[in-house]
Amino acid sequence: MDQAATGVLPTTGSPVPFGFQNIIGESPLLRRAVELAVRVAATRRTTVLLIGETGTGKELFARGIHYTGQTASEPFVAINCAAIPESLLESELFGHERGAFTGAHESKQGLLELAGNGTIFLDEVHHLPPPLQPKLLRALESRLVRRIGGLEEISIGCRIIAASSPLLEQVVATGEFREDLYYRLNVFAVTLPPLRERMEDVPIIAQQFLAEQTRDYQKPKFFADDALVALQVHRWPGNVRELKNVIERAAILSADAPEVRAEHLMIQRRITRTPEERVGEILIPPEGKTMEDIQREAVAITLRLTHGNRAAAARLLGISRPTLAKRASEAKAAGLTK
Repeated sequence: MDQAATGVLPTTGSPVPFGFQNIIGESPLLRRAVELAVRVAATRRTTVLLIGETGTGKELFARGIHYTGQTASEPFVAINCAAIPESLLESELFGHERGAFTGAHESKQGLLELAGNGTIFLDEVHHLPPPLQPKLLRALESRLVRRIGGLEEISIGCRIIAASSPLLEQVVATGEFREDLYYRLNVFAVTLPPLRERMEDVPIIAQQFLAEQTRDYQKPKFFADDALVALQVHRWPGNVRELKNVIERAAILSADAPEVRAEHLMIQRRITRTPEERVGEILIPPEGKTMEDIQREAVAITLRLTHGNRAAAARLLGISRPTLAKRASEAKAAGLTK
């Protein structure tokens, strides 16, 4: 992501590639996550655990920690623990000596070596196979690795940043992931909030993505009011990655239009949803509902989406503040709001 004109968290020092200036948003939860990441970036080797759902920007945070810290001139090496077969992953991480196994015609350095004094980013670390977990634990504790088939222990100087979904603690509880390794990775944890918990950032991020997609247009393009409502009603289970894909499609579909409208937003809905994801649904029973019932539910839903901001809710619904207050009072009496 490029640096946004607005809504970008400031950082000290000169801009660097992939630094924290590339993280877009103004919500308190995101600010807190960036503040923590900036603090740990000032250290040289502290192990970091980034926890967040798919699409929340874990690699962006990892790069921010690397490129704004003391290791910016050193290598940044990323590997996805779920994307490489177990038979190859050990060799990728720790390297091997010539003749260590069939096909090992030459000695090979592992990524922990190749990272030098820089950073190795272990994405989806909860998928690390059990046989490799003790070996990673020893590398973390002793700062030494041994290649497959090798006798010599090799010193490593890199920082290790691991990333996982919130499922990591469940995997530890089931015994699939070593508890001692979990605690060794969890020296400094940074939790990345899902997009649904920072909905105030959605318009800022969406406008930045739209600007990137329409950079070659003669005039900047913006979102119509109905498009903004649609963006803020959706719960974004795929987080920022999903939002980026939606905006890219919208930019193509609205190429001949002066602005992006709701009809241009091809937002995919989940077939199954959690109760939290059903906040934006208005369910119609077989006997039907009156228009007043639907209006009360719409007010209740919009107030939840705007975190109780009545001015924002009235603007999104296109009604006056007194009308909103009346419907909100009715919604509360009906048990729709607290």
